[in-house]
Parts: sequence; structure tokens; C-alpha cells
Amino acid sequence: MASGTSQGSSHSQQDELGLSAQSQPFSYDDGIVRLFVMATLFWGLAATAGGLLVGILLVAPEIFEANDRLGFGRMRPVHTNLGVFAFVGNALFAAVYYSTQRLCKAGMWSRALSWLHFLSWQGIIVAGSVTLPMGITQGKEFAEWEWPIDLAIAVSWIGFFGVNFFMTLAHRRERHLYISLWFYIATIVVVSVAHVLNSLVLPMGLGKSLPLYAGVQDAIVQWFYGQNMIAFFMTMPFLGLMYYFIPKATSRPIHSYKLAIVHFWALVLLYVWLGPHHLHYTAAPQWITTIATIAGLLLWLPMWAGLLNGWMTLRGGAKETDGQSNAVTLKFFTVGLVSYAWLAIEGPMLSLQSASACAQYTDWGIASIHVIALGWCGMMTFGMIYWLLPRLFQTQLWSCKAVSFHYGLSVLGILLSVVPIYLAGFAQSAMWFSMDDVGNLTSLEFADSIAAVKWMWHLRLLGGVFFIAGMVLMAVNTAMTWARRPKSYKVLVHQPPTYQVSEVRPGGASELDDVPVLQAAKKLDVFSRLDWHRGWERATGNFVRVILAVVAIAGVFQLVPVFLIRGSVPIVDTVKSYTPLELAGRDIYVAEGCFNCHSQMIRPLVAETSRYGEFSAADEFAFDRPFQWGSRRIGPDLAREGGKNSSSWHWFHLDNPRGEQGDKNSVMPSFVHLLDRELNFSSIPQRVETAHRLGAPYTKAELQKSVSMARRQAEEIAAEIVAGGGPIRRGGLMTYDSQAVALIAYLQRLGTDRFATPEPQSAEQEKEEN
Repeated sequence: MASGTSQGSSHSQQDELGLSAQSQPFSYDDGIVRLFVMATLFWGLAATAGGLLVGILLVAPEIFEANDRLGFGRMRPVHTNLGVFAFVGNALFAAVYYSTQRLCKAGMWSRALSWLHFLSWQGIIVAGSVTLPMGITQGKEFAEWEWPIDLAIAVSWIGFFGVNFFMTLAHRRERHLYISLWFYIATIVVVSVAHVLNSLVLPMGLGKSLPLYAGVQDAIVQWFYGQNMIAFFMTMPFLGLMYYFIPKATSRPIHSYKLAIVHFWALVLLYVWLGPHHLHYTAAPQWITTIATIAGLLLWLPMWAGLLNGWMTLRGGAKETDGQSNAVTLKFFTVGLVSYAWLAIEGPMLSLQSASACAQYTDWGIASIHVIALGWCGMMTFGMIYWLLPRLFQTQLWSCKAVSFHYGLSVLGILLSVVPIYLAGFAQSAMWFSMDDVGNLTSLEFADSIAAVKWMWHLRLLGGVFFIAGMVLMAVNTAMTWARRPKSYKVLVHQPPTYQVSEVRPGGASELDDVPVLQAAKKLDVFSRLDWHRGWERATGNFVRVILAVVAIAGVFQLVPVFLIRGSVPIVDTVKSYTPLELAGRDIYVAEGCFNCHSQMIRPLVAETSRYGEFSAADEFAFDRPFQWGSRRIGPDLAREGGKNSSSWHWFHLDNPRGEQGDKNSVMPSFVHLLDRELNFSSIPQRVETAHRLGAPYTKAELQKSVSMARRQAEEIAAEIVAGGGPIRRGGLMTYDSQAVALIAYLQRLGTDRFATPEPQSAEQEKEEN
């Protein structure tokens, strides 16, 4: 067909894609790929070492009590962000930069943008890793970094990475977009939208901001972002990696091109609706979680379609390879696909309300994200890197035996890291929901569930040691391979390819033309062959426009009604904005990362209302910026904490959580630093003013006298602490000046508004408001 194509037709097709000027020889930029591979290894070691540290803090919370910046609440976000943005992110970029150039038959459009992207992304990771231990956080999972870093992410992701990628597509020398490029396009577009939407805040300086959304709205926006990060940052690009590197490693074409089309578009259409499944039985409207349930149940079809495509391509491939590392590389890809198979079972299952009720807030979610990060992303990354090393460094791999040993350590590490935590999730759920024949809880103390699973947490530490050992071995293998590289890399210069026209059935004729069937059946037959998609792939804009439309429809349908309608629960008229001191205490709660251990959401389930009190209503969170519903319970829920214990109890509990005022089985670290640290009262007016600008109904008197009001409330709480046996002065600090007093003020407020008696407004108050 190619030989019969006229020269004029060839030129017209090149002009259509803007390719007529691309007749010069070209070369690939593998230098940027090497940088991202090395960064992946470095940050992978840092992330896994951070995970080991967090695991140790969980079973031995007292070991770093002298340094509050190394506490669990501050270090866990460091670990998770290193795992997602540093390890997974750099691996994603390595895959995209290497495969995109080959699939487009063009070097990256701008090597300067490639370098800016690399340097800015590493700087972002360093900035986030430094600020989180300092307590500078937005207090939302996977979105803890403050607004200057969020802005830098947008510039690096969209301005450097996105522009460079799409301009490379625009200047490609290959007519059709291969499957992997579809997944990369979806990744860049959806992550850009989700990140920008979730990063809309009102700054209060470089290190503090409040989101534009509050309560239920903030929770829905956050999980629209959070789920899309899991789907389009940790899943979709690695499916693109699968579609490129497994055929390369097996020297076989992808099993089914048509199946890949169905796989891709079904995922795009369904993933964007899945976020609210994290909010089952919460104060979020039930209609939105029901939509997520439907999307989740439908999701198993495309997930298994992709799994089948990858598995059938992989099957038997090791026998047909001739590369020295290909056989063991396929082992990593195999475990990655097995992990994806488990996710294809687990994901749709957890979209069900009944399953979510049992798994939510338990360690099940921790195990699930580790299957994604270690089993899916990790093993696919390791397979890709081992395949790339000989090609990037243009020498033989240092040790294939070391690769095999790394494989064994990784598999053992994943099993020991994941299986015990799944078991812990089962045990926690069973104990939390266990009730006797007359409806009484059989396990009254929350800490009993902690004591029951501690040995599983210890076992997980062993798994972390094995996984880290494997990564160290990989780093050594990489370094030794790098040391064997030639003095100068050979840069291959490629000639522009000769374009070929794909052969399609003339006029879209159907194979059923001569069969006595309905015309609709013939049209369906033509459509099902997907020949139209082959021609549709020639324009990148087709993918971008459709993906943007899908995200826009899903976003508008999920978010706009929640902003316009207050909710289906009764309006709670007694809910008021936080006092100036409570607002300061809430900021301390967020900075300490307390949401990593405590939820503030009592679900309408008998076991939960029996344990914690009345279930949570949407209106109770009207002034919560950010929302603090949490996603895990290492400690009890705090939604109704206000008034349960005296202020002196809280004081002593913060000092020694496992003492007389706590439980010996608790894993809460001491917050003695809050007792000894002075509260900055001068920062309170700015906090109150910012909250007021976002809708908190403070009176003029409250805005003008916020400091004096805060001091007066602090003195009242300090008096209660002293009356309960606490100190008047601790060191050189009066008790009422302590940060702990502000935190106690916030804790004593939690959940009390719903049961408060409405107070009639005085004439003076009405005058102040006017």
C-alpha cells in the first residue's frame, strides 16, 4: 500500500500533521531519562526508609518524643508524599520521556523544558519534605503541601512537563498515537484539573492557607482529587508503561489492540466518578456515593480487560527474548500484573457500601495503597528500570543474579508488608463492630483493638526491611552498571521515517453486507471493528477534548449540586464559627497531623453511635477549613470529644498518653512540646480575618478584639487545668500562654454545637452585626 501512495498524497498527509518541515535527522534525549531513573532509585530508597521509620513510630511512639518534628503525625505525610510524588512520580516521568520519544519518532520538543521539569520536580520534593516536619501543612491527605509548593507543582507539571509532552506530540514523525500515549495524555489532563481544583485556597502568608471549600464540599473536592491521583497518577501512566515495555521485553506485539481501546476509554469514563466511594456513610450526600458505587461496580470490566491484555502479551514471552535481563525483568512485570489483578477485585468490592463500612478507617486502606505503590507501581518500575539500564548506559547489566535476588526480596517484602495489614484491618473491623445479643459493644475500649494488631505491625516492619534491602541491591547494581559505561555515549542519529497509510475497509463496508440482517446490525459491525478509532488517533486534540469533557461533566455533576444544596440532613442552627482561641487550636491540631490517627466522622452505624455518640451531620462542618474527617483510626474518633473529659484530663493526656489519663495500649506519642511552647496570640487576628473573608460570621467586636477574647478563654481553661491539679506555671511559661491550652479549647468544642441551646440575640449583638 505504501509503495502505491502518490508523492502528492504523502505531502498532503504530512502537511495535515504539520510534519513537512521535519525532514532533518534526529536523535533521542536519553540523558533526561537517566536522570529520572537515578532520581527514582534515590527517592525510592528515601520513601521506603521513611515508611520503615513511620512503622517504628507506630509500635514505639516514645522513641522520638524529644523531637516533635519526628513524630508520627508529621512524618507519615512525608513518607506518603515521597512514595507518591517522588518515587512513583519520577518513575512515571522516566517511562514517559523514554517511550514518548520512540513512539513519536522524535526527540523531546525542548530539552530546556525537560531539564526545568527535572530540577523543579526534585526541588518540590525537597521543599515538601522539609516543610511538613515543621508543621507547615494543609492537612489533607495526598495534598498536605502548602500553596507555594502547589503553585510550583502546577508550573512544573503543566508548564514544563505538559507543554513539552504535547509539543512533542505535535511535532511527531509517527502518524498514529500508540496506546501508551493515550494513557499519558489522560494522566496529564486529569491530574492537572484535579490538582488545580483542589489547590484553590486563600493564603495567610507563605506557610498557611485556608481552602475555599469547607466541610462536605471540601471532602468531596479532596476525594475527587485523591481518587484521581490514585487512578491517573499511580494507575493510568503505569498502564501506559505496561503497554510499551511488556511488548518490548517480550519482543511480541500487544495481544489485542481493540481490547486496549475499550480498556482505555472505559477507565477514563468511570474513574472520574469513583472519588465519593471513600465517603460512604459519612455526612456526604448519599446520592453522590451511590453514583460512585455504580461506577465502581462497572470498573471491574475494563480493569480485567487491561489485565487480560497485559497477561496474554506477557505469557511465554521470556522464552522468546534474547536480552540478558529480559527474563528476570518479566518476573517483575508478572508480580505487577498480579497486584493489578488484586486491585481489580478489591476496587469494585470496596465501592459497595457494606464492604466499605467494614474496611473504612481500618488498616485495610493502608494495605490497599501499599499494593498499589509497592506491588503495582513498584514492581512495574523495577521491571522497566532493569530493562532500561543496559540500553541507557550502553553496557551489560552488572549482575543478573542480583536482579533475581532483588526480585525475591521484593516479593517477600510486599507479602510481609501487606498481608499482616490486611489481617489487622479484618481484626479492627471485627472488634469495632462486635456486639452481644442485646446490642452492647463487646469491646468497649478502643485501645483493645490496638493491642490486638500490634504484632501485625511488627511483622510489617520485617517486610519493610526486606523491601528496602532489595532496593539497596538494585541501587548497587545500577551504580556498578553505570561504572561500566563507555567513556562517551553513542548517540544514534535517525532518519525521518517513510509514512505509510493504514489499510482500512473501503467506505466502511460491513462483513454483513450480503447477510439478511438489519441495517443497524451492519452499522454496529462497522463500529465494533473500531477502524474509525485508528483514523481518529491522528489528532491529539481528539483525546484532549473528550477527556476534558468527561472530567468536566463528572466534576460539574458531583460538585455543583453539593455547593448549591446544603444537604439532605436537618439544618443545625446552633452551629457557630470557632472562637479565636479554638481557631488557633485547630491550626495546631492540623499542624501536628492529628488527622492521620483520628477521624472526626461518626457514621450512622449502630456500633459507631454506641461507641462515640450521635452520628455526624453535614451542617456541623460548615466552618471546617480544611475538613478533618480522616481516613484511618489509630486512635478513637473525636467528632464528639467536646465535654467528654475535663480540660485537666486533656492536659495530662497530652503530657503522658499512656499514663493515668490514658491507656497503656495507646500508641499516641507525648505532645509535651505543646505544653512548653508559647502560643503566638499576635497571629490570631489574621486567622480570624481570613476565616471571616471565607464566610465565618464573626461580628465586628470579634474581629477587633480577637486577641483579648482568646486570652480570656485561655485563662478560663487554664483555671480549669489548675483546679484539676495542673500547674499554674510550667517552666517560664504561664499555663494560659501554652499552645496546649489552645488545642484543648478546640478539642472541647468538637461535636458540641449540635446539642447546644440556641441563644436569643441581644439588641447589642444585633447592633454589632449591623
